[in-house]
Amino acid sequence: MKTIDKYILKAYLAPFFLTFFVILFVLLMQFVWKYIDDLVGKGLEWYIILELLFYVSATLVPLAIPLTILLSSIMTFGNLAENYELTSFKAAGTSLQRIFRPLVYFSVLLSATVFVFSNYVLPVANLKMGSLLYDISHQKPTLELQEGIFYNGIENFTIKINKKSKDGKKLFGVMIYDHTQRNGNTKVVVAKEGKMELTGDERFLLLTLYNGTNYEEVKKNNDRKEFLPFLRTSFSEQVIRMDLSDFKMTRTNEELFKDHYAMLNVNQLLAAADSDRVEMVNRKRNFYSILSGFLHFDSYKNAGQTYPFNIDSVYPNAIKFKNHSPEIIFKNLSKERKQEIKNNAENFARNNLSYVESTNMEYEMVTQNTNRYMIEFHKKFTLSFACLVLFFIGAPLGAIIRKGGLGMPMVVSVLFFLIFHVISIVGEKSSKEGVMEPWLGAWLATLVLLPVGVFLTYKATRDSNLFNSDIYFTFLKKIRVYFVKEKL
Repeated sequence: MKTIDKYILKAYLAPFFLTFFVILFVLLMQFVWKYIDDLVGKGLEWYIILELLFYVSATLVPLAIPLTILLSSIMTFGNLAENYELTSFKAAGTSLQRIFRPLVYFSVLLSATVFVFSNYVLPVANLKMGSLLYDISHQKPTLELQEGIFYNGIENFTIKINKKSKDGKKLFGVMIYDHTQRNGNTKVVVAKEGKMELTGDERFLLLTLYNGTNYEEVKKNNDRKEFLPFLRTSFSEQVIRMDLSDFKMTRTNEELFKDHYAMLNVNQLLAAADSDRVEMVNRKRNFYSILSGFLHFDSYKNAGQTYPFNIDSVYPNAIKFKNHSPEIIFKNLSKERKQEIKNNAENFARNNLSYVESTNMEYEMVTQNTNRYMIEFHKKFTLSFACLVLFFIGAPLGAIIRKGGLGMPMVVSVLFFLIFHVISIVGEKSSKEGVMEPWLGAWLATLVLLPVGVFLTYKATRDSNLFNSDIYFTFLKKIRVYFVKEKL
């Protein structure tokens, strides 16, 4: 490797890794703020939080890499141009294409790495993150008894306390509604004070109550309306055990989430899409056979006219007259039979319409699922190709605008990234709805920005002053002078 290649790579890799981790951190914080309500107040262990953040970070890499390449490319070549290092290279006979060469090789290697990551690592990260986030979101908040407020977080119990000690273990003025018998508020426990503690395995909560009374309404033979005499018993000490198993986070079987399109690799996506297509072909055949069986398409000719189906389709018991048309047969029937045929025809048409509509809805759902599989399939490749396209946008832009640091490069890179991201979202949604083909929706953003990258690279190699405001002001002055001369 030549000295110039080492120098360019060194100048590029430092801002690349710096911007990557900064962007990844910003995206990660956005996720945390989005799901802050699901994470706070549930007594989650620190390692569970770290595990979730690790998987989330992996899923955010495809979003962070394009912006990182764009920003670091603009920063690198902006710094080189601002410090006149690009001018020195060119004065020494080194073209801009030669300066780009080591970073082009690096971008190609990075694109291949991104494809491997999105095909093998990203599906696993999505699966782990999705299942863990589902378990956390369904986790109950931690047990917290507040003074003067009824707490019903524990199944079959509603608890109210008037006051508790600073350590939260001693309780005063305790009232407990016991719903374990599923009979409503028929059993109440009141105590002056109590003590709260957990068992060794933290599975049960033990409430030791002192100087209290049990109140209970006993129903006669489980009759809801008839009660036995009211029971009231006093106690000096009583222990109530409450099950806290619902407060422990249980891990859902990941097999339930593995069929989601974001959790499949390239081969699995193609297999899932082909399976849906085969299924729809079979359902179409069943649909046609069932519908044709309902309609009795046994057409016949009479008096030079062809009738698509006989009257048995709507009136099986009708008398057949081989030498008469269905109109004549219907005309010769009694009024009651005519009304019966009309009712049967309406019900027949209504049922078939409902069957057609439900089949069409089912077909649209399966088509959308197939489109999602194919969009995700193409995204495995578009992400890698987008890395190259964004490099050929960022590097020439940096050489043209000749500004380093985080000021102008950040503004320009965010602008182009928003354009890329918005077009990607529009393409994906259009493909999911069937407006455009899945491959076109997935590749739309890359195809739109590819000519921009080619144009900027051409301008940069030609030392174009594309962003020099003086050129545009001079051009506007010439136009103004021209119109003034025309008027004279």
